[in-house]
Amino acid sequence: MITVYQTPIAWGTPNLSPFCFKLEAYLRMTGLPYDVKLADLRNAPKGKVPYVEMDGLRMGDSQFIIEYLKKKHGDPLDKELTAEQVAVGHTVRRMLEECTYWYIVYMRWVDEPGWLAYRPVAETMVPWVVGGDIPVATLRQGMLRILHDQGTGRHTSEEVQALAIADLSAISTIMGKKKFLLSDSPTSYDAGLYSFLVSIIANPVDTEVKQFTLSQTNLVSYCARFKQRYFSNWTPPDMKAA
Repeated sequence: MITVYQTPIAWGTPNLSPFCFKLEAYLRMTGLPYDVKLADLRNAPKGKVPYVEMDGLRMGDSQFIIEYLKKKHGDPLDKELTAEQVAVGHTVRRMLEECTYWYIVYMRWVDEPGWLAYRPVAETMVPWVVGGDIPVATLRQGMLRILHDQGTGRHTSEEVQALAIADLSAISTIMGKKKFLLSDSPTSYDAGLYSFLVSIIANPVDTEVKQFTLSQTNLVSYCARFKQRYFSNWTPPDMKAA
Protein backbone atom coordinates (compact mmCIF):
# COMPACT_ATOMS: atom_id res chain seq x y z
CA MET A 1 0.00 0.00 0.00
CA ILE A 2 1.17 3.51 -0.88
CA THR A 3 0.35 6.24 1.62
CA VAL A 4 0.11 9.66 0.01
CA TYR A 5 0.50 12.69 2.27
CA GLN A 6 -1.18 15.76 0.86
CA THR A 7 -2.98 19.01 1.65
CA PRO A 8 -6.66 19.24 2.67
CA ILE A 9 -9.40 18.79 0.09
CA ALA A 10 -11.47 21.77 -1.05
CA TRP A 11 -13.63 23.12 -3.88
CA GLY A 12 -14.85 19.64 -4.83
CA THR A 13 -11.47 18.50 -6.18
CA PRO A 14 -9.32 15.58 -5.02
CA ASN A 15 -6.70 18.13 -4.02
CA LEU A 16 -6.00 21.82 -4.53
CA SER A 17 -2.30 21.16 -4.97
CA PRO A 18 -1.89 20.20 -8.65
CA PHE A 19 1.12 18.10 -7.67
CA CYS A 20 -0.81 16.07 -5.09
CA PHE A 21 -3.67 15.80 -7.57
CA LYS A 22 -1.27 14.70 -10.32
CA LEU A 23 0.14 11.89 -8.20
CA GLU A 24 -3.31 10.63 -7.18
CA ALA A 25 -4.42 10.74 -10.83
CA TYR A 26 -1.38 8.66 -11.84
CA LEU A 27 -2.12 6.10 -9.13
CA ARG A 28 -5.70 5.80 -10.35
CA MET A 29 -4.59 5.51 -13.96
CA THR A 30 -2.24 2.64 -13.13
CA GLY A 31 -4.51 0.95 -10.58
CA LEU A 32 -1.92 1.00 -7.82
CA PRO A 33 -3.51 0.82 -4.33
CA TYR A 34 -3.09 3.85 -2.11
CA ASP A 35 -4.57 5.79 0.75
CA VAL A 36 -4.27 9.45 1.65
CA LYS A 37 -3.42 11.30 4.85
CA LEU A 38 -2.90 14.91 5.76
CA ALA A 39 0.69 15.98 5.31
CA ASP A 40 2.93 17.49 7.94
CA LEU A 41 5.65 19.46 6.17
CA ARG A 42 7.97 18.87 9.12
CA ASN A 43 8.02 15.22 8.02
CA ALA A 44 8.28 15.89 4.28
CA PRO A 45 11.65 14.78 2.83
CA LYS A 46 11.81 17.85 0.57
CA GLY A 47 9.72 20.17 2.70
CA LYS A 48 6.75 20.12 0.32
CA VAL A 49 3.79 18.01 -0.77
CA PRO A 50 3.10 15.42 -1.86
CA TYR A 51 5.25 12.86 -0.19
CA VAL A 52 4.66 9.15 0.21
CA GLU A 53 5.54 6.19 2.37
CA MET A 54 6.02 2.91 0.52
CA ASP A 55 8.42 -0.01 0.55
CA GLY A 56 9.80 1.22 3.85
CA LEU A 57 10.77 4.53 2.24
CA ARG A 58 9.60 8.09 2.62
CA MET A 59 9.90 9.90 -0.69
CA GLY A 60 9.07 13.41 -1.91
CA ASP A 61 8.39 15.16 -5.23
CA SER A 62 5.51 13.95 -7.39
CA GLN A 63 7.63 13.29 -10.50
CA PHE A 64 10.38 11.45 -8.63
CA ILE A 65 7.68 9.29 -7.03
CA ILE A 66 6.12 8.53 -10.42
CA GLU A 67 9.50 7.62 -11.92
CA TYR A 68 10.15 5.30 -8.98
CA LEU A 69 6.77 3.62 -9.52
CA LYS A 70 7.48 3.20 -13.23
CA LYS A 71 10.74 1.40 -12.49
CA LYS A 72 9.16 -0.80 -9.84
CA HIS A 73 5.85 -1.67 -11.50
CA GLY A 74 6.51 -1.08 -15.18
CA ASP A 75 5.30 1.71 -17.43
CA PRO A 76 1.95 0.70 -18.94
CA LEU A 77 0.89 4.24 -19.81
CA ASP A 78 3.93 5.44 -21.76
CA LYS A 79 5.50 2.30 -23.21
CA GLU A 80 4.03 2.85 -26.69
CA LEU A 81 5.03 6.51 -26.99
CA THR A 82 7.49 7.62 -29.64
CA ALA A 83 10.56 9.63 -28.72
CA GLU A 84 8.87 12.73 -30.19
CA GLN A 85 5.72 12.20 -28.11
CA VAL A 86 7.81 11.82 -24.96
CA ALA A 87 9.62 15.05 -25.81
CA VAL A 88 6.33 16.90 -26.30
CA GLY A 89 4.87 15.45 -23.10
CA HIS A 90 7.99 16.40 -21.16
CA THR A 91 7.90 19.94 -22.52
CA VAL A 92 4.22 20.42 -21.64
CA ARG A 93 4.74 19.00 -18.15
CA ARG A 94 7.68 21.29 -17.46
CA MET A 95 5.77 24.31 -18.76
CA LEU A 96 2.82 23.54 -16.49
CA GLU A 97 4.95 22.88 -13.43
CA GLU A 98 7.48 25.67 -13.83
CA CYS A 99 5.36 28.39 -15.45
CA THR A 100 1.59 27.86 -15.33
CA TYR A 101 1.84 26.73 -11.70
CA TRP A 102 2.93 30.20 -10.64
CA TYR A 103 -0.20 31.70 -12.14
CA ILE A 104 -2.24 29.39 -9.89
CA VAL A 105 -0.19 30.49 -6.88
CA TYR A 106 -0.58 34.15 -7.89
CA MET A 107 -4.32 33.75 -8.37
CA ARG A 108 -4.72 32.32 -4.86
CA TRP A 109 -2.27 34.37 -2.82
CA VAL A 110 -1.85 37.75 -4.55
CA ASP A 111 -5.09 38.76 -6.25
CA GLU A 112 -7.40 39.99 -3.50
CA PRO A 113 -10.58 38.17 -4.69
CA GLY A 114 -8.56 34.98 -5.07
CA TRP A 115 -7.05 35.39 -1.62
CA LEU A 116 -10.45 35.93 -0.02
CA ALA A 117 -11.63 32.66 -1.59
CA TYR A 118 -8.44 30.77 -0.73
CA ARG A 119 -7.90 32.08 2.79
CA PRO A 120 -10.32 29.61 4.44
CA VAL A 121 -8.43 26.78 2.75
CA ALA A 122 -5.08 28.17 3.89
CA GLU A 123 -6.39 28.40 7.43
CA THR A 124 -7.22 24.67 7.46
CA MET A 125 -3.63 23.90 6.50
CA VAL A 126 -1.99 25.72 9.38
CA PRO A 127 -2.48 23.24 12.26
CA TRP A 128 -1.79 20.08 10.26
CA VAL A 129 0.29 20.76 7.17
CA VAL A 130 2.37 23.72 8.31
CA GLY A 131 2.41 22.87 12.00
CA GLY A 132 2.17 25.24 14.92
CA ASP A 133 0.07 28.34 15.41
CA ILE A 134 1.17 30.52 12.51
CA PRO A 135 -1.06 33.45 11.48
CA VAL A 136 -2.39 32.93 7.99
CA ALA A 137 -1.36 36.50 7.15
CA THR A 138 2.23 35.46 7.88
CA LEU A 139 1.89 32.57 5.43
CA ARG A 140 0.63 34.98 2.81
CA GLN A 141 3.56 37.33 3.28
CA GLY A 142 5.91 34.39 2.90
CA MET A 143 4.24 33.36 -0.36
CA LEU A 144 4.39 36.92 -1.66
CA ARG A 145 8.15 36.95 -1.04
CA ILE A 146 8.54 33.62 -2.82
CA LEU A 147 6.55 34.87 -5.80
CA HIS A 148 8.62 38.06 -5.96
CA ASP A 149 11.90 36.15 -5.81
CA GLN A 150 10.67 33.68 -8.44
CA GLY A 151 9.64 36.57 -10.69
CA THR A 152 5.92 36.10 -11.24
CA GLY A 153 5.13 38.34 -8.27
CA ARG A 154 6.79 41.27 -10.04
CA HIS A 155 4.09 41.29 -12.74
CA THR A 156 0.60 42.74 -12.76
CA SER A 157 -2.39 40.42 -12.64
CA GLU A 158 -3.13 41.19 -16.30
CA GLU A 159 0.43 40.26 -17.31
CA VAL A 160 0.37 37.02 -15.33
CA GLN A 161 -2.96 36.00 -16.81
CA ALA A 162 -1.70 36.72 -20.34
CA LEU A 163 1.25 34.41 -19.72
CA ALA A 164 -1.04 31.65 -18.44
CA ILE A 165 -3.44 32.03 -21.37
CA ALA A 166 -0.50 31.65 -23.77
CA ASP A 167 0.42 28.37 -22.03
CA LEU A 168 -3.13 27.05 -22.21
CA SER A 169 -3.52 28.10 -25.84
CA ALA A 170 -0.39 26.13 -26.71
CA ILE A 171 -1.74 23.06 -24.90
CA SER A 172 -5.10 23.32 -26.67
CA THR A 173 -3.30 23.51 -30.01
CA ILE A 174 -1.10 20.50 -29.21
CA MET A 175 -4.10 18.42 -28.15
CA GLY A 176 -6.19 19.39 -31.16
CA LYS A 177 -8.85 16.76 -31.80
CA LYS A 178 -7.09 13.98 -29.91
CA LYS A 179 -8.88 12.45 -26.92
CA PHE A 180 -5.86 12.95 -24.69
CA LEU A 181 -2.79 15.15 -24.77
CA LEU A 182 -0.56 13.04 -27.01
CA SER A 183 -2.91 10.54 -28.64
CA ASP A 184 -6.29 8.90 -28.26
CA SER A 185 -4.90 6.90 -25.34
CA PRO A 186 -4.03 8.39 -21.93
CA THR A 187 -0.42 8.66 -20.79
CA SER A 188 1.30 9.70 -17.58
CA TYR A 189 1.50 13.24 -18.93
CA ASP A 190 -2.28 13.46 -18.75
CA ALA A 191 -2.16 13.03 -14.99
CA GLY A 192 -0.42 16.37 -14.70
CA LEU A 193 -2.39 18.17 -17.39
CA TYR A 194 -5.75 17.19 -15.90
CA SER A 195 -4.72 18.26 -12.42
CA PHE A 196 -3.63 21.70 -13.59
CA LEU A 197 -6.72 22.31 -15.71
CA VAL A 198 -9.04 21.37 -12.84
CA SER A 199 -7.01 23.55 -10.46
CA ILE A 200 -7.85 26.50 -12.72
CA ILE A 201 -11.47 25.62 -13.48
CA ALA A 202 -12.45 24.74 -9.91
CA ASN A 203 -11.38 28.09 -8.50
CA PRO A 204 -14.54 29.93 -7.39
CA VAL A 205 -13.18 33.28 -8.60
CA ASP A 206 -14.01 34.12 -12.21
CA THR A 207 -10.79 35.12 -13.97
CA GLU A 208 -9.80 35.65 -17.58
CA VAL A 209 -7.71 32.49 -17.43
CA LYS A 210 -10.64 30.45 -16.13
CA GLN A 211 -12.92 31.84 -18.82
CA PHE A 212 -10.33 31.16 -21.52
CA THR A 213 -9.92 27.57 -20.33
CA LEU A 214 -13.68 27.05 -20.38
CA SER A 215 -13.82 28.49 -23.90
CA GLN A 216 -11.47 25.80 -25.23
CA THR A 217 -13.95 23.06 -26.09
CA ASN A 218 -11.28 20.39 -26.51
CA LEU A 219 -9.89 21.07 -23.04
CA VAL A 220 -13.35 21.03 -21.45
CA SER A 221 -14.23 17.76 -23.21
CA TYR A 222 -10.88 16.35 -22.17
CA CYS A 223 -11.53 17.12 -18.50
CA ALA A 224 -14.96 15.51 -18.65
CA ARG A 225 -13.51 12.43 -20.38
CA PHE A 226 -10.68 12.07 -17.88
CA LYS A 227 -12.99 12.50 -14.89
CA GLN A 228 -15.43 9.91 -16.19
CA ARG A 229 -12.63 7.41 -16.79
CA TYR A 230 -10.63 7.81 -13.59
CA PHE A 231 -12.53 9.84 -11.00
CA SER A 232 -16.22 9.01 -11.56
CA ASN A 233 -16.30 7.02 -8.31
CA TRP A 234 -14.19 9.44 -6.29
CA THR A 235 -15.59 10.59 -2.99
CA PRO A 236 -13.84 12.80 -0.42
CA PRO A 237 -11.79 10.51 1.81
CA ASP A 238 -11.73 10.73 5.58
CA MET A 239 -8.26 12.23 5.71
CA LYS A 240 -6.49 11.91 9.02
CA ALA A 241 -3.32 13.60 10.11
CA ALA A 242 -0.13 11.58 10.15
